Amino acid sequence: MEISADNFFIIIGAALVTFIPRVLPLMLLSRITIPAWGMRWLNFVPIAVMSALIAQELFIQDGELMLSSNNLEIIAALPTFWIAIKTRSLLGTVVTGIISLMLLRYFW
Repeated sequence: MEISADNFFIIIGAALVTFIPRVLPLMLLSRITIPAWGMRWLNFVPIAVMSALIAQELFIQDGELMLSSNNLEIIAALPTFWIAIKTRSLLGTVVTGIISLMLLRYFW
């Protein structure tokens, strides 16, 4: 398989675009001391990002807000959230979500 110069530069550019936003903040933040309030604030970033991703998948379908009882994803999310809170197990949460949605789609 032959790689042209254009493809090579596209691959290098994509690698840089992926590498720089991940490594640059790590290099900069490793050299400074973050105050306690900043560390507390940073602890909420993963929760906020995951909540935004989940909320978008659960409540928005085809660009519209879906809060009806026909939204199977919201119904499947209830036992999934319960398992996540009770067990704190990623594997258990994922398996519960998959099985819940599978059963709802099969029987609905």
